Order: sequence, then C-alpha cells, then structure tokens
Amino acid sequence: MMRALQRHCRDILALQPGGRLLALDVLRGLAIMAMVLVNNPGSWSYVYGPLRHAEWHGWTITDLIFPAFIVMVGISIHLSLGGKQQLNKADLIKKGAVRALKLYVLGLFLVLFYYNFRDPAYSYLEQKLLTLRWFGVLQRIGLVYFCTLLIVLYSGTRGRVCWLIGLCVLYFALMQFMPYSDAQGNNFVGLWDFGNSFAAWLDHQLLGASHVYFREATPFAFDPEGLLSTLPAIASCLSGVLIAQLLQSERPLTFKIRILMLVGVVSVWIAELVHPALPINKILWTPTFVLLSSGYTALLLGGTLWLTEIKGYRLWSAPLVVFGVNAILFFMLAGVAARILSMVPVAGTTLGNWLFANLFQPLLGNYNGSLGFAVVFLLLSYLAMLWCYRRGFIFKV
Repeated sequence: MMRALQRHCRDILALQPGGRLLALDVLRGLAIMAMVLVNNPGSWSYVYGPLRHAEWHGWTITDLIFPAFIVMVGISIHLSLGGKQQLNKADLIKKGAVRALKLYVLGLFLVLFYYNFRDPAYSYLEQKLLTLRWFGVLQRIGLVYFCTLLIVLYSGTRGRVCWLIGLCVLYFALMQFMPYSDAQGNNFVGLWDFGNSFAAWLDHQLLGASHVYFREATPFAFDPEGLLSTLPAIASCLSGVLIAQLLQSERPLTFKIRILMLVGVVSVWIAELVHPALPINKILWTPTFVLLSSGYTALLLGGTLWLTEIKGYRLWSAPLVVFGVNAILFFMLAGVAARILSMVPVAGTTLGNWLFANLFQPLLGNYNGSLGFAVVFLLLSYLAMLWCYRRGFIFKV
C-alpha cells in the first residue's frame, strides 16, 4: 500500500509541467485546497473554530488562505514576465486585461449559477439577476492581478516598494480621516466597525445595497471584496512580486530561505504589535492584515523550499501539485459542484443537506460529520483534478 502510494506520488511529480517552481505549485495547491475545504462543510451550523473566519477583528487560520493565494499571484506575475518587462508592454497589458476580464466573468458565472428549484415562487430575475453581487473572490483576483501587472511593468524594485507602502498608507488615511454620513444625516469619521466605515459607505454608495455580500449590514451594506479594500489587496500581491524577485536573485537558496523566514517573523510580529491600534481584519483587509498574511505566506514558502529543495522531501507535495497546477479550474469545478448540491431537491431539502443528515451526521456526529462531508467533497474533487492532470489539461485563463 505504501509503495503504491509512493509510486503514485512519483508519477505525479514526474508529470509536473516544465519551468514551474515546485514550492509555488505546492503552496498554491494548499491554498486552493484549504479554500474549498472551508467553503463546503456538511452544515454551516457545525464548523470547528479554526475553519471559520474571524467574526470581525482578529484572525483565524482560515483568514490567511485567500491572501496567501493573492501573494502567490504576485509571485507568478514576476516569474511569468521574466525579462519581458521592457518588451512590448502594450501587448502584455492587453493580454493582462483579457485575463483579468476572464477572471471577473468567471466570478460572475459562479454568482449566477444558482436556481432555487424548491421554491415555486422563486424569481431568477428578481432574486439573482437584479441583485447580482458585482465582486467576489475571482473578481478580486482579476482586479488585483491587472493593477499589480501595471505597477510591475512601469516600476522597478524601489517603485514597487513605494507602491506597496503607499497603497496601505492611502487606505489607512481614507479610512481614518475621510468623513461620511448616512441617509439620516449622521456624520462619521475614523470608524472601523462592521457596516460602518468609509469602505462600507463607499460600497453602499457605488455598488448599491442589493449588489454586495453583507446586504443587511447597518448603516451601510458592504462587500468583503469591495472597492476600497482592493487597494491593500494589491499591496499583498506586490509583496509576492518582491518575494519572486528574491527567489530569482543570484543568492544561494539557503540565504533566500533565511530572508523569507526573517521577513515573515518580523512582519507577523509588527502586525500583532500594532493590532491594538490598527486591528487585523480580513474583511477590511487592513494594512496589519497585509503584514500578517504576507508574513505567514513567506514563512510557509520558506519552509516549503527547505523541505522540497534543501532536504529533498517531495513526495508529500504531490497531491497539492495536482491542485496547484490547475487552481482556477479546481475552484470553478468545486464551486459548480457545491451549487449543484445546494440546488437539487431531495426529500424536501437539498441534496447536500440530505447527504449530511442521512449519511455523515448519523455516522460521525455533528462537527465531525460536517468536516467529513467537506473532506469527502475534497477527495472526490481530487480524483477529478487528477484525471485532468494526467491528461495534461491545464485551464489557462
């Protein structure tokens, strides 16, 4: 059994497309795997604490997943450009814009891919099309990718550092000092509350209360992937660009790993130190959250490089490579599958709820059953992605 598993892992690594950084595919796979795992419990009523997002200020392990992926987008941007920054920038920008648009459209597709078959009064026009959520995970990736690409093409290392710091400072200044008011004429400034911040006000005014995720928030409906928080999200992506520059330097790998670990520890320490004054908040994507999430991503990358390149321990990474090479396809297929489970009616409920209540919950209990449902969903997804991987099918946006 063990030998068969080892042979399976060797075969997977042998099929990894050439010219790719193993550690990057591993971490990308880990991030997207964790994202799918936490998004698909058997029941949202029974989810272990670490698999939930922080309610507001503070953080859990789950809060670090999406920003880690954003950092890796930045790493990929720099590695994919190589020495082409000075060559045909207009063409690179055009291709980048098309890619960003595709990501945005894919995000909208996932939003629209739903119909409530159990409700005869359900109106797809009124309850989906006319209340379309404009932003989400893939939409944010697309916007952040394109903005970061522009910065990379038109600035050097010093400029990128200035952009990273400047975006965080600009975001903080707008959140802390820009006055705003609600419909009743109440004036506010410098608040970082749920539904009451300059970022929430901006989403409410420009996106509309019916087109965001937190539609019932008061006094302002807002989106966790909203407009203003895109600025520090770009800063997170730029941190990935700087990490990629370190990886492509002529320094020894051991030196690069030490720098990654040092920067990671210092970033996390500063974020936690400043947290009482400027809270760590994933939904607002605060500057301290940029430091914290980028710091932990640097630590993970350094540790992965040490394991795979210095120690030569690679077999463990094979399943993650399957996910990481085809991350967007995995996210899309998992999203479609999850929506199908929530749409198909079975015995007065949905197929997903029926499977949890009749199989996983009686066998494993509430919390373990909910987690078991997510794990089985992930394992089935792995089989689908493994089929694509072995046939060389990589979905490129």
